[in-house]
Amino acid sequence: MGAQNGKDLLVKVDMTGDGQFETIAGLRATRVSFNAETVDVTSLSSQGGWRELLGGAGVKSAAISGSGVFRDASTDERARAIFFNGETPEFKIIIPDFGIVEGPFLITGLDYAGSHNGEATFEIALASAGALDFVAD
Repeated sequence: MGAQNGKDLLVKVDMTGDGQFETIAGLRATRVSFNAETVDVTSLSSQGGWRELLGGAGVKSAAISGSGVFRDASTDERARAIFFNGETPEFKIIIPDFGIVEGPFLITGLDYAGSHNGEATFEIALASAGALDFVAD
């Protein structure tokens, strides 16, 4: 994977539940994290006393965060509705020269801020809420 433009990492939300995805408006910075918990199966008979982990046994999760400028677009309204209704709609994360991750996410944080002489900003945090599909580029 070579150098990429950060603006090409996109977070899209299913707007209506029928697969109509739109990029969340106003994002300036985005972060995607994939995690897998470990299951330690180390015992007295572990070779050399080294820790042993059971492959494929831990819980997998993904987290997405982003920040940007408030645009009052249809995606802003959708994000607010998702948060306040506790929905877990489909999101699509496009990672350039890596692939596309798609699946249900829960919005776990939605922050708005602004200063007297600056623009209104927001931050959003999402946590995976089910199985994710990955399609490589």
